[in-house]
Amino acid sequence: MSTITLDEIQARQTELATLIEQYRTQSAQRVIEVPGTTVVLQAGEHYAGSTLEPEGMVKHDIVLLAARPDRRMTWQDAMEWAASVGGQLPDRQEQALLFANCKQHLQGEWHWSSEEHENASAAWHCDFFTGYQSYSRKSYEGCAVAVRRV
Repeated sequence: MSTITLDEIQARQTELATLIEQYRTQSAQRVIEVPGTTVVLQAGEHYAGSTLEPEGMVKHDIVLLAARPDRRMTWQDAMEWAASVGGQLPDRQEQALLFANCKQHLQGEWHWSSEEHENASAAWHCDFFTGYQSYSRKSYEGCAVAVRRV
């Protein structure tokens, strides 16, 4: 019988830890196939659906990211937060899609959109309790979610 060394044990432990992490990442993903598109969801993400061009063609698909901010924030802070987690604030069309298809994953309060109002000091938002869209001053503090466009 050969002698096992500590180095061999540690090498195998590292190899096993790597395999476990690969398994966890793999099992956390879900794949959604939309004709012409495959969307891979990471753990905690939710597929909201496709947004359409005015002519009815698919513009892109929307994925609600898992990350949530820990506080309310101004519109500019919300824009920066969304970018920091690898996403963007949803536009108004995307917010309507989120409300329709991901309401159970959203806090029932108003959330900033990426769209500025014609009044430069205001931006649009959506109340995810009712689906109502309106606008507020960018300096007000509201909730935020981030999406990625596929």
